[in-house]
Amino acid sequence: MILHMARALSILMLVATCSFAIAQPPSAFQDKSMRPSAQVSPADLSNVGIEQRLNQPVPLDLQFKDETGKTVKLGDYFHSGRPVILNLVYYTCPMLCGEELAGEASALGVLRFTPGNEYEVVSVSFNPDETPKDAAEKKQVYVARMNEHLEHKTDGSGWHFLTGEQANIKQLADAVGFRYRRDPRTGQFIHAAAIMIVTPTGRIAQYYYGVEFSPKDIRLGLIEASQDKIGTLVDQVVLYCYHYDPNTGRYGAVVTNMMRVAGAATMLILGGFLIVMYRRESHNGNKGARPAC
Repeated sequence: MILHMARALSILMLVATCSFAIAQPPSAFQDKSMRPSAQVSPADLSNVGIEQRLNQPVPLDLQFKDETGKTVKLGDYFHSGRPVILNLVYYTCPMLCGEELAGEASALGVLRFTPGNEYEVVSVSFNPDETPKDAAEKKQVYVARMNEHLEHKTDGSGWHFLTGEQANIKQLADAVGFRYRRDPRTGQFIHAAAIMIVTPTGRIAQYYYGVEFSPKDIRLGLIEASQDKIGTLVDQVVLYCYHYDPNTGRYGAVVTNMMRVAGAATMLILGGFLIVMYRRESHNGNKGARPAC
C-alpha cells in the first residue's frame, strides 16, 4: 500500500514540476528582441547572423590551441554520452562576447551538472589574432564566475577556451552557420550571440540566442542531446511535457502530453485511495466480528 501511495506521490510531484516549469518567466534569450539582428547595427547587418544547421555535423578534426598553448582537435572534447556546449566569441570583444560568456557562466553555475563530468563546454575565438594567453585570462574570469554558484566547485577542466588559425575558424563557423565580419574602420568584429548544444557524436542539436540563458532549457537540452545518458526520472517526464522549438530557441509546453501525465496521476491517486478504503473497511469488519460459540 505504501508503495502505491509513494508512486502516486511521485507522479504528483512530476506533474507539479511540469506546471512549475511552465510558470517560469522567459529568459532574455527567449525574447525576439534578443535575436541576432537586434544585436548589431542595421547598417552593418550584411552577411552577419546565425543560420541554424540542426543535425549537421561539426568538423571534429579541426585543430586549435587550448588556453595552455597545446595543439588540440575539436574532437578531443567529444565523449560518449557527454554533450558539448559550443559557442564562438572573441576574447578582446569590448562588450557583446563578455556579456555572452558571463550569461553562460551564470547559467552553468546553477545547473546540477558539472562541466567535465556530464558535459563539456568549448568556447572558440573567431579572431585569428588572439593567443592562448588571451584565452587563459578569460577562462580564469568566467570559471570563477561559474564557481560563484556551482554546488560542486570545478577547476575549469571541463570548460575549454580555444584559439586558432583563420582557415579552421572559418570552417567551424560555416559548419554551425555563424556569420560575422570585421569592421575595417575599428578592427572590431560585427557578429551575433548564441550558444549551441552538440551531441556526443558531433551533430548540432540546439541553438540558444542572446546573452542570458535559461538554466532549465540548457539542462533539458543537455539531457536530450546526451541520448538519455544523463538526468533523472523527473527530467524525462519534463522532456515528455516540453519540446524544443528551433524557431524560438526554447522549450515549449506540449499540452496534450501534460494532460496525459495529469490523467495518469489522477488514476493512480484514485486507485490508491480506493485500495486504502477497501483495506480499511475489510480490517474494521474483521475486527468487529464476534467469534462463534
